[in-house]
Amino acid sequence: MQLPVHTDISAYASHGKVPTFRLIYDQLNRVSELINEQLTAPAPACAGLKSASRHRRTENVSRLLEYVSRRSGKMVRPGLVLLAGSCCGKINDEHIRVAAIIEMIHNATLLHDDVIDEGQKRRGLPTINSLWGNESAVLLGDFVLSQVFKMCAELQSHIARVIAAAAARLCEGELKQIVQRQNWQLSEPEYIDAITEKSAVLFSSACYLGGILAQASEQQARSLAEFGLNAGIAFQITDDLLDIVGDESKTGKTLGSDVDKHKLTLAVIHLLRAANKKEKNMIISSYLERKEAQYDKGALVEMLGRYDSLEYARSRAQEFVTTAIRALADLKQSEAKDALIETSEFMANRGS
Repeated sequence: MQLPVHTDISAYASHGKVPTFRLIYDQLNRVSELINEQLTAPAPACAGLKSASRHRRTENVSRLLEYVSRRSGKMVRPGLVLLAGSCCGKINDEHIRVAAIIEMIHNATLLHDDVIDEGQKRRGLPTINSLWGNESAVLLGDFVLSQVFKMCAELQSHIARVIAAAAARLCEGELKQIVQRQNWQLSEPEYIDAITEKSAVLFSSACYLGGILAQASEQQARSLAEFGLNAGIAFQITDDLLDIVGDESKTGKTLGSDVDKHKLTLAVIHLLRAANKKEKNMIISSYLERKEAQYDKGALVEMLGRYDSLEYARSRAQEFVTTAIRALADLKQSEAKDALIETSEFMANRGS
């Protein structure tokens, strides 16, 4: 496999920032540096091999790994680890390591998601699968996860168990959503359950671990976990909404994949519930069952607006933000707590 000689990884920067992370800017930089180190530094030779030299990578593999390591996003999940920790104590080296692990798990899922959804753009840049094929994207995702395994082996066992459980639930949530494709009877509670597993659990674990590593009480850590769970649900509802009505130049990724892949999201679930039987059958046949790229997106958006389905999804996201903020009531007032609250509002209002 030959990579394009014009690939300029030095130009790859973050697509957008979270303004509420100003308190943890330096620590987030440390997280980014650790991720880059884990992905690009030569690996040591395996124990038991005759040669004690470090494993050498080919130039093409090294370039692929550098491409992945430089495509940093908004760093929302590691930011939550750090802010949650700041609510309860001081940030330490374990916070940096766990924040990097959480982000690397997320990045691995994105590499795999882009293959599943045939995404062409991510974080404002061409996806790995669009440039170098599905095989490279899948194996790179696997490589990132293998680095996560190695990093987790150096953590305290109870911290590693939380991360492992979150990763397992994340995969289960993705499977739930896939098997529900073309289930036009999917209910809102079933949808919420799926996105809780596939997305919100990682936000919840990030907040919980941030607190635990700062010596938070179990009650404080549970409150942070509850905050993260509800903020994560709001984040995913908004993300799914942007897949329908977002601007690719602003979101930085390929949109429309949910409808293309016959996945129901909250606004469409509401539309199917609100429409009469005749209109429901028309929506299913015209927009949901048709072959890819053979529908009028504008007409679907207009219908979603006419039935207030877009506004319904936005309002539900706000309800989960309110629940998230309420979970922080027992935490003492601080700049970090204010930043957590602002971050949850940012997560639900992207693109609005």
